[in-house]
Formats: sequence, structure tokens, C-alpha cells
Amino acid sequence: MDNLSLLNVIGELFSDEISIAVSNTKEYIYYRPSKRIDLKVNPGDPIKEGTITYKALTTRQKVSEFIDREVYGVPYHGMAVPFQYGGSLEGCVTAVYPVLTEGKSAVTVKTNDGWIPFSFEKVKYLEVKDRKTHVYADGISGTHKDTLQEFEYLLPRDSFIRCHRSFIVNVHHIQAIYPDTHSTFVLEMNDHTRIPVSQSYSSYFRKLLGF
Repeated sequence: MDNLSLLNVIGELFSDEISIAVSNTKEYIYYRPSKRIDLKVNPGDPIKEGTITYKALTTRQKVSEFIDREVYGVPYHGMAVPFQYGGSLEGCVTAVYPVLTEGKSAVTVKTNDGWIPFSFEKVKYLEVKDRKTHVYADGISGTHKDTLQEFEYLLPRDSFIRCHRSFIVNVHHIQAIYPDTHSTFVLEMNDHTRIPVSQSYSSYFRKLLGF
């Protein structure tokens, strides 16, 4: 078995909620993003100062801590474990976890007339279009400054699921799920809006909803 195959097998041991990175002492050699958290790391990228991978390699000890958004643009929790061979430091394995909800229960959107706050439970879905994040609730819609990726860390994980690069949906407002081409789906929300589930998210979506 080659090294890449071995790394892919190791990645299968971890939850779909966790991103996995493997590095040598200078750069990343393997990266598997999750659907919840993606640091946009690529094999060959240098290890940034301030990351938990950097800290683990520098201290030669396991590191587990929160890293704010200044490093990769998104906040995350992670654990990094350095490994040695023959007494020499060889690299590091890092697990990246999404930040849990901040405890907020409402979102305030900008409308033509001002700003309107409403609770998360009333949010039906979020959509990115025209480079803006649009939030849709009961008869209300508006824009918000946060990206969909930032909303993924803010919204309650038991209610909201990313189903497409342009959509996050509240599962409590899904009225029906219909099969579509190429093993994908179309969601009908309870306001009759139809939202696609893209192929890259379909298996993850099915697993979370259990069908």
C-alpha cells in the first residue's frame, strides 16, 4: 500500500465532521476537508506560524486548542500530534474541528427599510447570490455580512445543514425531498421554494438525515 492510500484509510477512521491534515516538518503532504470545516489547505502548502500544526512541531508535544479566524479566515478547534522516526521529528497529524455555536439564538438582517432580528428557528434557508448572503424567514428576507462558511459555525448544528456551496437549509422547514439526476436531490421547503442538494454534499446530507 502506498503512502497516499494509507493516509486515505486513516482519514476514513475520523468523522465526516473533522478535517484531517498530515505534514512533514515544513509543509502539508495530505489534507482531507470535512463538510463542516475547510481550511483550504493543499498538499505542498507551507505550515503557517500560529497554527496548531506549527505549535506541535515547534514544541514536539501534542497541542489541543482554539485558533481564531486570523490564521485561515475561519475559527477552529484542533488537535495536533507530532510523530518521530528513529528519534528524529518527521511530521505531524492534525485533526480540525468546527467551532461550536456561539450561543446566539437570533440573526439580524438588513432590509431596504432597516434591520430586522429574528430567531434561528424561523430561518428557512440561507443563499449566496450576487456576492451577498441572503437570509430567508417567514415572509422576511434580508442580507447579512457573514459568509455561509461563517454561518456554519454560528447556526445550531442540529437544525442547519449545508447542502450546496450556495445554500444552508433549516431541516425543520423541509417539506419534501425529491430525487434528482446523478444521485442528487431537490428539497421542497414549506414555503414551496425548491433548493438543490449538490452531488458533493448528497452523501453527507443523506447521512445526517438518515435516509
